[in-house]
Amino acid sequence: MPDHIYQKLEFTGSSSTGIQESIENAIAKAAETHQGLRWFEVTETRGHIENGKVAHWQVTLKIGFALTA
Repeated sequence: MPDHIYQKLEFTGSSSTGIQESIENAIAKAAETHQGLRWFEVTETRGHIENGKVAHWQVTLKIGFALTA
């Protein structure tokens, strides 16, 4: 098995629907410009409140991808 070198980038995804969609939005955007995405780590979760209810979610991720040799 070859050794791998990884780089981490930070993205914040948002959604009015929920946390899962926020994560998927961030990963989809990262995939537009980076190849070899391998994993993600949620580092922050926050939301916006309107009229006593959750109106919007924001999830910050560190997304790791493999660098080519």
